[in-house]
Amino acid sequence: MTLRAALQDQAISNATLGSEFTSRVLSLLASHLAPGTPLTDRLFDWPGDITSSGASVPLRLLGGLHALSITATSPHLNAVYPPNPTPDDATLWTAINTALQDHPAFLHRWLDNPPQTNEVRRAVALIAAGHWLTNMFALPIALSELGASAGLNLMWDQFALHIANKTYGPAQPVLDLAPQWRGPLPPYAPPQVVERRGVDISPIDPHQPQGALRLMAYLWPDQPERLTRTQAAIGAAKATVDKEDAADWLERRLSTPRPGCIHLVYHTIAWQYFPEQTQRRCRDALLAAGKAATPNAPLAWLSMEADGGTGAALKLQVWPDARQFGLGRIDFHGRWVDWCAT
Repeated sequence: MTLRAALQDQAISNATLGSEFTSRVLSLLASHLAPGTPLTDRLFDWPGDITSSGASVPLRLLGGLHALSITATSPHLNAVYPPNPTPDDATLWTAINTALQDHPAFLHRWLDNPPQTNEVRRAVALIAAGHWLTNMFALPIALSELGASAGLNLMWDQFALHIANKTYGPAQPVLDLAPQWRGPLPPYAPPQVVERRGVDISPIDPHQPQGALRLMAYLWPDQPERLTRTQAAIGAAKATVDKEDAADWLERRLSTPRPGCIHLVYHTIAWQYFPEQTQRRCRDALLAAGKAATPNAPLAWLSMEADGGTGAALKLQVWPDARQFGLGRIDFHGRWVDWCAT
């Protein structure tokens, strides 16, 4: 797919996800961006899959522009980005183009790494799956998250899921999440998380200014409620995220027996960013560890990943017995869940 097509495709996706402002920014980039500078040449000559199923180049650029606005590094962008009134297309493009010309080094750095949203509403799937697994095994849970970014979703047991006048989560949650829920309710079996750790090739420290900026920049400026939720989650974040290749880390992590505990390995919109060799090694490590799982030391692999359908697929594999479950589908930002597990 060409850069222009990828930008326009992402514009449509952002509009579907409720961000009209960023959809306009992406459409303007698709219409007006041209090669001829080191920055734009890099964008137009990007190798491989540049779409949201691959390197997500449009979202990298969008995040860099938002970071310029948040930090007021680009006063031109800051003046036209929410919460300020949105100007006409000509004025908005002039501000974007000025930022591209004035801050290429800044934007090059943002293009170097894939997006890391750590969207905390994705935790609604983790909360539901945690109750479902606890109901199945009646054991506490050890968490291992792949592509954990800042580790905000390693704290999912401290968030509350509100569906159908029922609450899944602590009495005093850090966050209250209330997605549109379709399908049966998950069983009510409060999970006990006894261990939590994640891995990321480029982890973010949310308690450092640059880390918090990176998280905020990948949220969309016309969705202030997402910013508010993320800030609340940052305040409660305390999980360790190791800087390492996911496969190296997972192989070592799975080598430690955890009797009397469910070991839940999961990833949410992260798998596509792993190299094929890392994906293969992670899969092989899980299958090998699954053979050693017992009813008193089960292993679970939960994925929330794009598969070409609407939203993301929720898939769960559980050992012993290597049972596979389709739990349903979820909006990429956790706004709705189509749950089909009982």
